[in-house]
Amino acid sequence: MSEQIYDDALARVREVGESAGVNAEVIESLMHPMRTMIASLPVRMDDGSTEYFTAYRCRYNNALGPTKGGIRFHPEVNQPEVQALALWMTIKCAVVGLPYGGGKGGVTVDPKKLSRMELERLSRSYVRQMADIISPDRDIPAPDVYTNERIMGWMMDEYEHITRQKSPGVITGKPISLGGSLGRDDATGRGAYLCILELEKQHGWNPSDIKVAVQGFGNGGYHAARLLHERGYKIVAISDSRGGIHSDTGFDVPSVYEEKQRSRQVKAVYCSQSVCEQVEHTTITNEELLELDVDILIPAALDGVIGKHNVDNIKANYIVEVANGPVLSDVDAILHQRNIHVVPDVLANAGGVTVSYFEWVQNRSGYAWDLPTVHQRLGDIMSKSFNEVWELAQSENRSMRNAAYTLAFRRIGEAVSAHGTRDYFNSSDA
Repeated sequence: MSEQIYDDALARVREVGESAGVNAEVIESLMHPMRTMIASLPVRMDDGSTEYFTAYRCRYNNALGPTKGGIRFHPEVNQPEVQALALWMTIKCAVVGLPYGGGKGGVTVDPKKLSRMELERLSRSYVRQMADIISPDRDIPAPDVYTNERIMGWMMDEYEHITRQKSPGVITGKPISLGGSLGRDDATGRGAYLCILELEKQHGWNPSDIKVAVQGFGNGGYHAARLLHERGYKIVAISDSRGGIHSDTGFDVPSVYEEKQRSRQVKAVYCSQSVCEQVEHTTITNEELLELDVDILIPAALDGVIGKHNVDNIKANYIVEVANGPVLSDVDAILHQRNIHVVPDVLANAGGVTVSYFEWVQNRSGYAWDLPTVHQRLGDIMSKSFNEVWELAQSENRSMRNAAYTLAFRRIGEAVSAHGTRDYFNSSDA
């Protein structure tokens, strides 16, 4: 993620806040992260040497509750990225009505170059340095890019060693056996899928008539594509970091995924039991996928993939942001003017943090939910949140992103106002 992404995120906050007439103090509070900690993590390597890795944890805003956000291990992690992600998480939690503020963390490292034991030492070192920040009531981490449930389990274990007490609620996204929640594995993609189901209700679509392109076939993109395919949507394009495939007749998503696990590449195949055969398709780049003539475009990979360099070539009627920040702020207005509707990341990919919230609630109550309960409650929250954003967008002639941000700002503003603002302290009323 580029270092300019934080400036872009702040510009969007100020622009939307001013256009929505949100209290200036609320907007100003969102222009400044509450606390960003930077640490050096010493890690004993397998050869006996010690290497140091730069780590970050940002607690951006806690007006609505303890901060919440993932930890990513990636060679390009930097402070602006972490702060942008924490800001978006603040807005995201407010949009879907969770009692959380926003946080984020990361380590600048290529985890693929570490052995499993080095990875464990790195994970535990992160918690040792951040133990004064995180807690079930203050800041609750979760997995993100190149981190997973096993790493979360190591981190929780390290925190429990430091505090000398069981604290399953300190981290979410854990293994089920360590207090994780059912339904967490596909929550991000399922949340986006549920948003598309609400669009389907609004427009009365026949799913088989709707063409979908998915850029990014990781966890979020795959599960969104899988669920849409199961409902009958036509997934006509899929890509990963190496490139993509396109066919107007659509792909069998489970077959493509099975081949991806086997060969580590996205290939156009159809599998019957253990036999897979190639199907007719066109090879395309990630850039070409974005410009396909489809009904729904799902950018589920990188930030900033739609900007001034290609916005005029976007043909999709709907863009559903599974990735964080795939559409740059300087083209939001252009897309809105062209009647291309964007279901923003702070709504479309909120399924992940919502089920993380469910996990936290289960940990604190000591009562585990079954999978149908998780799915039903996720569906209730995503449906309610989507329709609140949709109705605000329609009634006030806003884009969906503008409406989502406005809804979030108003909720955060209510919490800020409850403590007193300039207007209150300057008022002569008793």
